[in-house]
Amino acid sequence: MSSQRPILVPILGDQLTRDIASLRGRAKDDTVILMMEVWDEATYVKHHKQKIALIFSAMRHFAQDLRDAGWTVDYASLTDEGNAGGFSGEVARAVERRTPRAIHVVQASEWRVQQDIEQWPDKFACEVDIMPDDRFVCSLDEFNDWAEDRKTLRMEYFYREMRRKTGILMDEDKPEGGEWNYDSENRKPPKDGLNAPQRPLFEPDDITREVIELVEDQFADHFGNLDRFGWPVTRAQAEETADAFFAERLPFFGDYQDAMVHGQDDLFHSMLSTSINLGLLDPLELCQRAEREYEQGNAPLNAVEGFVRQIIGWREYVRGFYWRFMPGLESDNALNAQRGLPEFYWTGKTDMRCLADAIRSTRENAHAHHIQRLMVLGNFALIAGISPREVQDWFLVVYADAYEWVELPNVAAMVLYADGGKLASKPYAASGNYINKMSNYCSECKYSVSKKTGEGACPFNALYWHFMDRHRERLEKNPRIGRIYSNWDRMGEDRQAEYLDSAETFLDTLEPAQSGWARDQ
Repeated sequence: MSSQRPILVPILGDQLTRDIASLRGRAKDDTVILMMEVWDEATYVKHHKQKIALIFSAMRHFAQDLRDAGWTVDYASLTDEGNAGGFSGEVARAVERRTPRAIHVVQASEWRVQQDIEQWPDKFACEVDIMPDDRFVCSLDEFNDWAEDRKTLRMEYFYREMRRKTGILMDEDKPEGGEWNYDSENRKPPKDGLNAPQRPLFEPDDITREVIELVEDQFADHFGNLDRFGWPVTRAQAEETADAFFAERLPFFGDYQDAMVHGQDDLFHSMLSTSINLGLLDPLELCQRAEREYEQGNAPLNAVEGFVRQIIGWREYVRGFYWRFMPGLESDNALNAQRGLPEFYWTGKTDMRCLADAIRSTRENAHAHHIQRLMVLGNFALIAGISPREVQDWFLVVYADAYEWVELPNVAAMVLYADGGKLASKPYAASGNYINKMSNYCSECKYSVSKKTGEGACPFNALYWHFMDRHRERLEKNPRIGRIYSNWDRMGEDRQAEYLDSAETFLDTLEPAQSGWARDQ
């Protein structure tokens, strides 16, 4: 270590990237890397046990890799004596220990953490350099420039700009294959016996086992279990997961990315979002690799384009959207949804087979794929009128890849239409017919998807029309959904009353969640 006062570089738990901006160009003998496990981040909502274990284990492995590479790492473990419990307090303790001449930190991914970091220049008697997070294709300034004069912020147009910028799947100035988007080819229902290869699962090593014991001890009242923990916690493991996806599942990802099969938790999904969001994998490199698979004839265009769209399209877009509309986004409730979150979201105890299976996977794996999240779990919350704040908390708690910057736009704006349509062109409301088409859930469900009202009818059917009826004034003029009201009107008053009565009867059976599942009350 140099004799002069060092640069202190705090690395947050989702910044596990060796060439992150705050380390780029730094000298090892003039740098102290600070990593912090803090109570505030583990408990501001009561995160799934696997999520906490994943982040802490990945942090500890990353710290060891840095030490092995010759870096000085000052690591604050959760149970260390004197742990301040929050980032600012731990930085203050490190400043006292190390007396740095400057602090270099990359902007936090979450708004509330960034508000904390922006106070550091006034708190610490040294220079504080807060750097942009350049691990994204689109900077926040670039997103705001794109969004500035637009009446609507549709992801499709942003996505095209990202394709042009990166050159991915481009034939000079035109999209590969002649179309920008092959989503219409990515909606095949599951065939009988559809079964995807098993994704890699990693046996916990000594570091991970120690973390699992810590989580079981310190967070016993949090949601989920750790019995099936097998997430990649190192870059090498994340790369192995990526290798398996590109070799075994990418060719089928496009066709079946919207499919749902009971007990098939992963299907052909990449399972890379946890590693991307932690910083273990570079999202642009993954898209370039997917493009090579297409060029080499190993995967069809609809699969590769669908994968690329999720990363340089949707992921980049929701990050820009989040920062543009915070902090108001977290309190938006354009549809005035007030119902409490049902208890079954935590327990999985419901006779609706689609919801029970998605919640089981969520509890066991800290994961459910995007159509389960949007069109089962989210769709139910939307049409039942569940409070956005409670739904947002639930999604943030239960998924290992959930950070507020990506969770909140997806839930508040995409799933619940709580922003009034800034993000989505219509509410993603659907009856049981959609679930029946895209899954095998309905065939063995207690409820009949073909029955529209009354005892034994699929609750999604009546709830759909109940939702459409109560929001008619807002939605009737929507060009993508307004024509549905002509179907409603043709039913006549008696049939409409049957739908509304069936929905009300079902809603009266919902038991609100016990307090304390998501946040201490």
